[in-house]
Amino acid sequence: MNSRYRNPFILTTWMILELLTQAVLAEAPQRILWEKAPIRLELRVGTERIVHFPGPVTLGLPQHLTGSLRAQSLDGTVYLSAHTAFETARIQVRSTAGTPIYLLDVEAKEHAPAGPTVQVELPPASVLHSDPGGAGRTFGYVTLTRFAARKLYAPKRLAKDVPGIVRVPVSSEPRVLVRGAGIEARALASWRAGSRFVTAVQLINQSPRPHTLDARALRGEWLTATFQHHRLHAAGSDADTTALYLISAHPFDEAAPAP
Repeated sequence: MNSRYRNPFILTTWMILELLTQAVLAEAPQRILWEKAPIRLELRVGTERIVHFPGPVTLGLPQHLTGSLRAQSLDGTVYLSAHTAFETARIQVRSTAGTPIYLLDVEAKEHAPAGPTVQVELPPASVLHSDPGGAGRTFGYVTLTRFAARKLYAPKRLAKDVPGIVRVPVSSEPRVLVRGAGIEARALASWRAGSRFVTAVQLINQSPRPHTLDARALRGEWLTATFQHHRLHAAGSDADTTALYLISAHPFDEAAPAP
């Protein structure tokens, strides 16, 4: 018998780690790139399933599903819960900005596995060439920066979506944005407004020394840069982290230095 199973403490620790690993994997969202192919969703009767979209949406529910499926839409998130089993039915999910229209092929079974949360993302080509529904509206640097800051920190009732500003996919890989400092940068969220992109980035000081932030030390191609705080304390302190809001003429993953 393997020695790790002879010690009760080691066995218990190993079982806990296994359960935690399974829990983390179960909570990881299923990311689906929208390429105009209907998205298949299987529901377990009585268990809610959540689907996140890049922006606010409305639902077109077939009439025959009215008594079998509860469907709610809130701030770009759709909540689906089946009351009874039913065969595959198509649901239209329309972006309130006008485009795109998503298609969900949904079915419900009594003993289906509880599926993970789904995150629907737009491909970069669609992001760059689609009309976000802003009717030609131009957003200034200050407006975009305030919008990103509200989305990051404001209460949900104040962090409202704005027509013409659409969330876009962005890599969360760590980057070195600040020259000459041990600061890790990770993109938290990014939005497109017309030809401009605004991205909220988390900065974490990994150095034992405090650091004063200066936009002139940033790497990448940025139109503007705004720090939530201009000074980071030493690593491990309560103030070793802040947010940076970057506006660019290209998607963040193109404007930023490679990971």
